[in-house]
This record gives sequence, C-alpha cells and structure tokens, in this order.
Amino acid sequence: MADPAEEKRFRLDPRMLEMLVCPLTKTRLTLSADRSELISVAARLAFPIVRGVPLLSLDEARSIDPEELARLSRGLR
Repeated sequence: MADPAEEKRFRLDPRMLEMLVCPLTKTRLTLSADRSELISVAARLAFPIVRGVPLLSLDEARSIDPEELARLSRGLR
C-alpha cells in the first residue's frame, strides 16, 4: 500500500485543474472520483494522472464507451 505522505505529495493541485483542457476538444476536464484520471466528457477520453502529473497526450488516453461515461458522470467532481 502507498505511503499516505507519498500519496499527498503527488496529488494534483486543484488550481492546475482549472487551467487544463482536453487537447482534442479544448473543453474542460473533470477529475474522476478516484482522482486517478482526468475525464473529457466531450471527447469521451480519460487521461491518466501519474504521480500527480496529468498525461494529456492522446497516445496516453483511453476511450470511454457511453455506458462507462454515464457511470463515471455520476461520480465526477
């Protein structure tokens, strides 16, 4: 299990989230409920956050099918 101090060290700064946009659609990104991905609802893509750094490359993103998007939308912040 990850050390809590280590986990806090790599958290995404909420101020940074306000500045980030989807590289494809240029729309706002939303933090997933488990804080491990940034979700672009418009593009139906999830971008991973690794050690507090969002990987906003289309090569790193995973596609989200409509069912998963509906499920995730209930838990988005």
